[in-house]
Amino acid sequence: MLKKVLLGAGLGLTLLASPSIAEDTTVHLMFNSGPQNEAVWRSMADDFEKANPGTKVEINASLENEAYKAKLPTLLQSKDRPDVIYSWAGGVMEDQINAGFIKDISGARDDLKKLVANGALSAYEVDGKLYGAPLMLSLMGIWYNKELTEKAGVDISKIETWDQFLDAVKKIKAAGITPLLMGGGDKWPMMHIYAYLIMRMGGPDVLKNAKAGKDGGFMNPVFIEAGKKLKELADLEPFQDGWLGVPYPPSAGMFGDAKGAMIIQGTWVLNAQSNNSASGKGLDRANIGLAPFPMVEGGKGAATDTLGGVQGFLVTASAPEAATKMLEFFETPDQAKKAAEGGVYIPSSIGTAQYLKDPLLAQAADMIGKAAWHQNFFDQDLGASVGRVLNDVSVAIAAGEMTPEEAAQALQDAWDEL
Repeated sequence: MLKKVLLGAGLGLTLLASPSIAEDTTVHLMFNSGPQNEAVWRSMADDFEKANPGTKVEINASLENEAYKAKLPTLLQSKDRPDVIYSWAGGVMEDQINAGFIKDISGARDDLKKLVANGALSAYEVDGKLYGAPLMLSLMGIWYNKELTEKAGVDISKIETWDQFLDAVKKIKAAGITPLLMGGGDKWPMMHIYAYLIMRMGGPDVLKNAKAGKDGGFMNPVFIEAGKKLKELADLEPFQDGWLGVPYPPSAGMFGDAKGAMIIQGTWVLNAQSNNSASGKGLDRANIGLAPFPMVEGGKGAATDTLGGVQGFLVTASAPEAATKMLEFFETPDQAKKAAEGGVYIPSSIGTAQYLKDPLLAQAADMIGKAAWHQNFFDQDLGASVGRVLNDVSVAIAAGEMTPEEAAQALQDAWDEL
């Protein structure tokens, strides 16, 4: 159970006693993030510099999510590659390791185990070796505007099944309100709906079995039926006008501007909806609700199964020893507590969930903690090439450009080409 990751054994840990770091060392840290995350990590970096005189941490957080993904492969091949990079773990991380871009930091495993529960740390292990450290947990869920859904006469918190969800979409639309905001231009937002449907219908082994070629691989009827459910939703025309060309950040801003009743997104949307809104403030947190993705009747998945990620940092092959020591420092109780209290993300460090002051993040942490199965993002799990195809076919199904059968075949073909 991931509750162990979230609750752990409390904060009765002392700072790690690390070997001295060579003076005049610079660690280059690169990630994609909003200003809230950047401010917290800059504060952590400042503390690390104070604890290690002569060491500097340079941060590059200038790239948005998709731009980061696009630029990173080229940067990793450059002599100017960053020392520490943001990672979603999964197949994309394994591709980077196999290409020789990422450093084995197994020597730090014992120290990190004192700070991070094994359920999270294991996400950064491949073939028994450790390559990075988790920093945060995230949850994909249904975030809704309480005022708009109440106006439409719908209680999202009471929805349990897919059919009930579709009924709610119809009622919200009948009330003259856009039911769902969608960043179709970036494609991955639609993929998460498809992925959740696959999870709810296929259960915990469905993706693992598909990758292993069992039960028909990606041609398993579950993938096809999930595609039909996705098309069933899209046929209700629940998204805002022009959704196919809207990237994720503006779609989050639309939610913050109350231009739609719901958005199916990760915990990061709480900051994104305010940062990208017209006012820069977005919805008051008290007006935002969080609900789990609905069950599909007859499916093998449990209502408590969650989709999200264990996100953190990898150390690149040419990085100085200070890079690994910085990650250990970021995991220490004082630093993780800072992130928890700031309401920036759900820390994966032991014992810090209790310091989450934001009730929505606390609710998300509780949902992850009760999950017997917390599935990593499908596109990251499958690796860059197949993940890209998954994102593409998800949007193609919703847009009526590809049948669910054609989408499943495209996934199988992409997997077979690896």
